[in-house]
Amino acid sequence: MDFTKKVVIITGAGSGIGAATAQLFAAYNANVIVSDINLDQAGLTARDIKKSGGMATVVQTDVTQFDQVKALVTDTVTTFGQLDVMVNNAGIGGKHQLKTAEHDHDDWHNVIAVNQTGVFYGMQTALQQMMLQGQGAIVNVASLAGLKASGNNLSYSASKYAVVGMTKSAALEYGRKNIRINAVCPGFTHSALLNQLLASSDTMEKNLKRMIPMGRFGEAKEIAEAICWLASDHSKFITGQTITLDGGTSL
Repeated sequence: MDFTKKVVIITGAGSGIGAATAQLFAAYNANVIVSDINLDQAGLTARDIKKSGGMATVVQTDVTQFDQVKALVTDTVTTFGQLDVMVNNAGIGGKHQLKTAEHDHDDWHNVIAVNQTGVFYGMQTALQQMMLQGQGAIVNVASLAGLKASGNNLSYSASKYAVVGMTKSAALEYGRKNIRINAVCPGFTHSALLNQLLASSDTMEKNLKRMIPMGRFGEAKEIAEAICWLASDHSKFITGQTITLDGGTSL
């Protein structure tokens, strides 16, 4: 894959899947805008990219704030003249693992704001620019929890089901505009979110791996590879799809 002269924004690029995706796009010669609410973490990702000879720009962005997301896209276009790929990756999990009747309201509002509203803002602002250009690709990071039931995880599950639905609806709307919109749905993948889940119980890692036919967790770079492919010319006839990367868990 080659993204030479392409401009790519990745939200939540300071760690995990976002960082791996930023590094991989840069390895494919893209000009990468590393966006994250944590400026220090974003800086580390950009530093690693530049050490490897890639191109990276750091922009601090809170995806729950529309003005900041709009500025992210506007400033990118002002600087580089275009936006070819938008990866809406920023996401969080709830702090508590509780059933619906006891679900924490702060968790609900925070998770929905980042995972659902943040993706909406990212898609909307990117689409406005891509419409002007007449082309573009958007990849949203959903989850296996957006395809199948996930107990004690209502806000996260609701937000990821929403990402899948928004992806399909927007893809339907913009398919004739040369703009493709797809999503990846990772299963249990090494990340801060997985670490948080594993810390909740001494037996959690063993229990989770028992549900994965491949017997291991995913790696962030494996998800990044699918994201890059969906954004590339190698998938030009694909839109409105969700690619599940879960080691067979959904089976």
